Amino acid sequence: NERSQHKNRATAMKVLKSRLYELQQKEQEEKLAAATDVKKDIAWGHQIRSYVFHPYQMVKDLRSGYETSNIQAVMDGDLEPFIKAYLRWKIAR
Repeated sequence: NERSQHKNRATAMKVLKSRLYELQQKEQEEKLAAATDVKKDIAWGHQIRSYVFHPYQMVKDLRSGYETSNIQAVMDGDLEPFIKAYLRWKIAR
């Protein structure tokens, strides 16, 4: 609305920067929402993995359905089969 081209340009740049900033914020929020999609509700009954020590031994990944009876290996840090099963589940999903 100003008669000065320089003022109009400065105003237009401010508006453009604010719109780009809003768009960038929205994209970041969407990325964060996509990253936390799996763990929407952290509450009782929404576990990722269950461990049974007695009367039998089993570890089961509730997302991918992978389970093993070698609980000692899992407790020693052998999580690679669970990671692979999760990645297969994530791709299929």
